[in-house]
Amino acid sequence: MTLDPVHVDGIADIAGVLASRVDDTDHDDLARTAFEEWLDPLQVDGRTVLEPLGERRLRSVAIDDVALIDPPFPTVHGLDSGTINPTTFKNGLVLDVAHAAMAVTPTDLDLHRARSLVTTVHANDPTLSLDTDWVRRDEGYLRRKILHAPRVNRYAEGVVHALALYLAESSHALEHADAVDDCLLLDGPLYPKELLNWQDRDAELGALTTEAKPRAIVENYVRLVERLLDRDVTIAGFVKNPSAKLVTRTLREKGVDAPWVDDTALFTRLLEPGDTDRLTFTNWFVSRGGSDRTLAADGDALGVDRQHDPETYEVTFFVVYDPRTELCYRIEAPAGLTSDADDRDRLTRQLLRDVATARGPPPVIERADALARIGVDEKAALRRKFEERLDSPFVSTYDDRRWGEEF
Repeated sequence: MTLDPVHVDGIADIAGVLASRVDDTDHDDLARTAFEEWLDPLQVDGRTVLEPLGERRLRSVAIDDVALIDPPFPTVHGLDSGTINPTTFKNGLVLDVAHAAMAVTPTDLDLHRARSLVTTVHANDPTLSLDTDWVRRDEGYLRRKILHAPRVNRYAEGVVHALALYLAESSHALEHADAVDDCLLLDGPLYPKELLNWQDRDAELGALTTEAKPRAIVENYVRLVERLLDRDVTIAGFVKNPSAKLVTRTLREKGVDAPWVDDTALFTRLLEPGDTDRLTFTNWFVSRGGSDRTLAADGDALGVDRQHDPETYEVTFFVVYDPRTELCYRIEAPAGLTSDADDRDRLTRQLLRDVATARGPPPVIERADALARIGVDEKAALRRKFEERLDSPFVSTYDDRRWGEEF
């Protein structure tokens, strides 16, 4: 033990000092005021960045009751992608490997067996050409390809990670879209938010979003939305760790002293119930700010052609709070689906039922996560394989040794 009792007491004393100086008793009233007076709609320079879809209200449902309702959808598919994490090698290559899988309830073993593998590689040598077409193995159940990432001076690790993750996920979803009959839930946002955020992070990253490969990934998600909506199939993204700051940032810009670190903290304050046997949730909202502005009706979709009315692709969401775990989740779906009140209600009931029964993310999401996850031992084995084939060791860090992750 590195802390003696006297040290623990000292830290506790600090907490006491902070508690005496930080009074958040008025945060509930401020959160309610923000919800009732600022979000219907929330505007920036005359442009609406957030507005309610239907009636603006906070709702709750008994956990035991909603857990027992009949599933609104006969079948539900889930999609996820896992990676080995970006790895730098001493020969200058930076790469990541993403592995996508789709799950379904009830189970379909053939679908579970199907996988898509993408290895994204960044190299400083401009003479290299590393792209490959899709190659099939395992009797056609496995697809794999190499993607040569656009060159950057910085952020190579983040670039290979995002491109591998989102290409594996989106291409696998398109490959098996026709197998989805009722509902597809993505493990994460509806669109590749990390990639879309490049536009605001750095000029070099922003320039990347105009290149063909990132744009092709965004196009995959646009085509996925179109294909499923054309077949009257529901699609939604289940965000386990929402980190949007659109509301809180906009309120501060308007001079409101918003004390919350992000929108999740605000919605948590709004939705924390007086008892612990009810799920609380918001109405649906249309979001056109932050990374969501790219797929807004007046956004450019990174130059991707949209075959339906631009409003169809706009991001809509609602937030649900589970008092048993004290966690907020954000569910996203395209406006082309949620503009219909019955479709919106059906999806809401499905997600509330799933959260109630699973005490967390929907079971099909967890199953897809388990199928796509690359374990620690597998990551180590894959890195050793790359070291052998590339004849170059990967660049380890002190933390690799410190935390016992020396491969």
